[in-house]
Amino acid sequence: MVELNFNNIAFEKLEKFLSEYPKAVKEFESMFMRNRIFMDRTIGVGPISAERALNYGFTGPNLRAAGVDYDVRVHSPYCSYEDFDFTIPVGTTGDCYDRFLVREEEQWQSLSIIEQAYQKVQEFKGAEAEVYHADVPEYYLPAKEDVYTKMEALIWHFKIIMGEIDMPAGEVYHSVEGGNGELGFYFISDGGRAPYRLQLRRPCFIYYQAFEELVKGSLLSDAIIVLSSLNLIAGEMDG
Repeated sequence: MVELNFNNIAFEKLEKFLSEYPKAVKEFESMFMRNRIFMDRTIGVGPISAERALNYGFTGPNLRAAGVDYDVRVHSPYCSYEDFDFTIPVGTTGDCYDRFLVREEEQWQSLSIIEQAYQKVQEFKGAEAEVYHADVPEYYLPAKEDVYTKMEALIWHFKIIMGEIDMPAGEVYHSVEGGNGELGFYFISDGGRAPYRLQLRRPCFIYYQAFEELVKGSLLSDAIIVLSSLNLIAGEMDG
């Protein structure tokens, strides 16, 4: 029987992605970055100032396109983002073209972060057991094969899935830099097994509030472009 090393399989796929994806991004940029038709249809369309974006509560690429260099990973680092070297792409006009440019550059920054993370993993590769996660069984699900064969793994799996956690009374807010901006989670606890109250900060729900202002006085076709440039996710529209 051949024993598969899933770590190596994952690394092989990662290396393939890192070698092929930059070419795809460059090809995409060559088609649109200096395309006169694309530029004419996006420059000056759906602009928003930094002040208005902040008043609405914009975050993420849509805020950065307006000239504000706010990124949760930099201003409130988590998951060791402070150990990585990357820049925050920032626009000036907050129009559709700037939102496009910001997201394009963020792909390169994301690739750089992945490469740095992979390099850090390679530095530890070969260490005993080749474990790439913290030894915290109360938070990290055990391997499925262990759940089927080891009682301790089965217990931890059950406790995590069923939500048996020690939640102190109080309130807390934590956010991460999602693909569309700051994704926040606000909890209020009375000390029970489940939160007394939970509220999510959904970035797209906030962007949509500004849509009317962004398209006012524009062509009908511009409304489609603006909506696409905001990258609204329908699942976040439920207030």
